[in-house]
Amino acid sequence: MKTNLLPTVNNSSSVSEANSSTYCTLQWRRNQLLVKPIGTVKQPYMPLLDTYESLKNCLEHSSVKLVRIDPKLGEEKVKLWADAANCASKPIYLQIGAERKQPKPNSYFLSSMKRLGEWAIATVVLFMVSPLMLLLATVMKIDAQAPLFERSWYVGERGRLFKLIKFRTTSVLQKNEETTQLGNWMCKYGLNNLPQLLNVIRGEMGLFGSRCWTLEDAVRLTPKSQKQLNNLPGIMGSWEVEAEESNILHLDSQTS
Repeated sequence: MKTNLLPTVNNSSSVSEANSSTYCTLQWRRNQLLVKPIGTVKQPYMPLLDTYESLKNCLEHSSVKLVRIDPKLGEEKVKLWADAANCASKPIYLQIGAERKQPKPNSYFLSSMKRLGEWAIATVVLFMVSPLMLLLATVMKIDAQAPLFERSWYVGERGRLFKLIKFRTTSVLQKNEETTQLGNWMCKYGLNNLPQLLNVIRGEMGLFGSRCWTLEDAVRLTPKSQKQLNNLPGIMGSWEVEAEESNILHLDSQTS
């Protein structure tokens, strides 16, 4: 049986009767749940929103179709909601400002064709490199005896949160995670990023596009800078940023 997290409202943009936890205010708008920082209006306390299990259960049994969360709540709370929404099979987006650019003629058609082409290329490349990925997975399982993949929250088109997939390059058996020798070699040639082709096939990324921001970095952006999160991120743009950061760290280690 589906229930609402909030009292029934008439799709209003501001709900003074809304419930909140100690850290957020909830608003209901056209089957969307808006999660915002606490305002000036006093609202009842909902302890069910403070823990992962209770929040997941609330979302699973609610009629919510989509969650939008304000990045001002911070990385910890956004991750809490993202994990719960993911388990409850509810899409979750960062609430960001929309870009006010006039769409070009035929832009939707060209965008659809670009995505279709990148999806086809990613599928072919994934098929071609699958023997290499299987070999790497086998060696990793023998070498580290740890989970093969690591999944971290990243921000996709229009602020949608998704789990980006990479090969794990660290050992989790030690008290402090350290990059393994195999992991260092994989990072050097970018092989740890091969599973991101699955993100492209799922439509969460493109092959070419802007940088894909981590959730940690995205919530620290200014409201003006957060508008770039409306764009579909690309693998190549993210790999370029990753390579630049790796070079900076390498130079820092040499000069220190």
